[in-house]
Amino acid sequence: MNQVIRNVGFLLLSSSLLVGCGNTASKDTDSKETAPSSETEQANKLDKEAKAYKEFASEQLDQFVIETEAFVGAVKAGDVEKAKELYAPARMYFERSEPIAESFGDLDPRIDARLADVKEEGQGEEEWSGYHKIEKGLWVDGTTKGYEAVADQLLKDVKELRAKVETVEVTPDLMITGAVDLLNEVSTSKITGEEEIYSHTDLYDFKANVEGAEKIFEIFKPTLQEKDAELAKTLEENFGTLNELLAKYEDGKGGYVSYETLTKEDTKALSEAVDHLGEPLSQMAIVVE
Repeated sequence: MNQVIRNVGFLLLSSSLLVGCGNTASKDTDSKETAPSSETEQANKLDKEAKAYKEFASEQLDQFVIETEAFVGAVKAGDVEKAKELYAPARMYFERSEPIAESFGDLDPRIDARLADVKEEGQGEEEWSGYHKIEKGLWVDGTTKGYEAVADQLLKDVKELRAKVETVEVTPDLMITGAVDLLNEVSTSKITGEEEIYSHTDLYDFKANVEGAEKIFEIFKPTLQEKDAELAKTLEENFGTLNELLAKYEDGKGGYVSYETLTKEDTKALSEAVDHLGEPLSQMAIVVE
């Protein structure tokens, strides 16, 4: 920021010189008043990054509504195989945007709760709803019969979630915490195969969670490079390593193999890659300092 130029003499040689000095001081004062502070510039940059993430999450949830409509249509038509085919790809849109979805404590479990989660709350199967309840019908019961009302409610909940996203205040803190939470979710439920216990489509969720965390990193990357270029490079490399590991389990048809086919060595390698990424990811908080 420019410093105001001071007069260093008391006797000026001419009135024109006096005017010149006065103009210089006036310009520098104006500069001081109008130049944005570094704090303001940083706040504006973070506002843009928060806006970019909200746009990303909104786009994901727009598609989640579309895919859920197709999934619900298959369930209500009694087409078990079609519903199975649509199940995991549809859920990826939700899993990528979960940091925002989790802002609504009531909707998230209605859409995504496992039976184990419901029981932990002291409730039973009759209180259970959402994708995982229909998952059980498709892969365990082998039918959609009796799940039509569950499907209708699921679509209502998904549409409500999309509508409520407009009310969310996205902050850098929410984004950073969300990225870390996505990886924590991978290491606590996806790695263990506890998320999709009936369909064993855990790798779809795994990949989507990683993509969601990576999107947040990509949004913050220019700022992070200014603050800690080495950390930005480490994160880029670690995301690359994890994505390469996941690519090994692609089924060649745009999806992933059953989680049941992975060996202990496979899951150990994935777990280590997630842990290796998690620690530097948590350090991304320096972008708000």
